[in-house]
Amino acid sequence: MNKERLMKVLVAPVISEKASRLADRCNQVTFRVLTDATKQEVAKAVEMLFEVEVDRVQILNVKGKQKRFGQRLGKRQDWRKAYVRIKAGQDIDFGDAA
Repeated sequence: MNKERLMKVLVAPVISEKASRLADRCNQVTFRVLTDATKQEVAKAVEMLFEVEVDRVQILNVKGKQKRFGQRLGKRQDWRKAYVRIKAGQDIDFGDAA
């Protein structure tokens, strides 16, 4: 896999109450990823960027919500989310901005 592609696969971490609970209980981290990213690409990107070992990756497509803008109907963009389980004893800390 191309190293440039792996640098672009992870768009942003998902910081939510559910993601925090998963991180504490199941050692899982949640990321927003490219819409055409594969499980293998996500795993390699996490291992390369954060220097941890990935145990398992689950990917799901999040459908955009229907919204109204005045009298016009619109739709938010669809996006993709990846749940990455990290092997026991390892951790990714997003709060360390050094």
